[in-house]
Amino acid sequence: MSDWSSKNPYMTEITENFILNGEGSRKETRHIVFALGDSGLDYKVGDALGVLAENPPHIVEELLEVQGWNRDATVTTHNGERSLYDALKKDFEVHMANKKFVQSLAEKVVSSGMKISMSIVSRTRNEDAWSATADQNIPPSLRPSVPSDDPASQVEAITADTKAIEDYLWTRDYIDIMREFDVKYSPEEFLELADRLKPRLYSIASSHDAHPGFVELTVGIVRFEYNGRARGGLCTQFMADEIDTSGAPIGVFMSPTKSFVLPEDTDTDIIMVGPGTGIAPFRAFMEQRVHDGGSGKNWLFFGDQSEKTEFYYKDEIESWIDEGHMWRFTTAWSRDQEEKIYVQHRLKEHGAEVWEWFERGAYFYICGDKQYMAKDVHRALIEIAMEHGGMSEDDATHFIEKTMMREEKRYLRDVY
Repeated sequence: MSDWSSKNPYMTEITENFILNGEGSRKETRHIVFALGDSGLDYKVGDALGVLAENPPHIVEELLEVQGWNRDATVTTHNGERSLYDALKKDFEVHMANKKFVQSLAEKVVSSGMKISMSIVSRTRNEDAWSATADQNIPPSLRPSVPSDDPASQVEAITADTKAIEDYLWTRDYIDIMREFDVKYSPEEFLELADRLKPRLYSIASSHDAHPGFVELTVGIVRFEYNGRARGGLCTQFMADEIDTSGAPIGVFMSPTKSFVLPEDTDTDIIMVGPGTGIAPFRAFMEQRVHDGGSGKNWLFFGDQSEKTEFYYKDEIESWIDEGHMWRFTTAWSRDQEEKIYVQHRLKEHGAEVWEWFERGAYFYICGDKQYMAKDVHRALIEIAMEHGGMSEDDATHFIEKTMMREEKRYLRDVY
């Protein structure tokens, strides 16, 4: 067992970093490989990898410029004394603003005749909400601006309740807000308000037995633009752009799972549902099942926008099918026909067979979007139990949520 952790990460390098999407895709999904070197780090399929990222250099530079701070000034943070630039780059989340900062505006703004537009946006459900990057395509729904020319009144309206703050923050970072209200903070004031930089966890997409000395991820790179400025996911852009395969050091650690594990009996059948980047742990599962042998059948449900551009790991999947390792591969390409088709629809189409597998003791796994996809799949399972198990809705719900999930622990989820 290694001593590497979020507070003491193993500094490694990325050895492979390439795009999985086909030409013309609206997404950017990458396969990223880290060397484990002499770390002693080990992992099992189902575990997650913790990655320590840094803020984008252009965001840090803009923040220093808009506030007029001295980049070389010495500040004290939870990681000790360092330059202000390093503190903003490595110690705090400065790529997105927080509620505490918005609430602090009340003490900074003064009444004036200056008109400040406060268009508040509300997030709407995206038709492909299970996608790791789909939210970035949402066209903002603008509400009327606050009927006041007074900045203090506008801040009061923004901070009236939690929902108003969340809506206001949806399209704004610290730089946007500082420019909008023309407010100045000392470095110490700002660092007191900013959140500490936290590691990001990613489902591991490899088996250590299949790739000794390496750990691999399937990552959706988040990029978007608001107010004429490039934004994106902190860690995904850090891995894709700033580190890439440059050999620059990047900190990692293992985050083991106790629950999202393969059945001990390799002869047990498994059903895996992993649309989009949710395929990551199931690539690992398949590699492990092939390595371990056993007669258990493997059935993977996978979906994304288009077969042409989002068929991740196509060659590997086809080889598993050809060699008899994958019993069935069921796809849901949402944009390849007029009607939107998702994995929950495919599950119900195969409901009778899914139910037969459940009756034979199969394990059921799901990985991906928690807010929409996982709920839709969960509902589909209850409806399968009703239709093919002859259960009432209460009994079906009890079977799925209590018997399979809690008692037998063969309905397992890795959702986020």
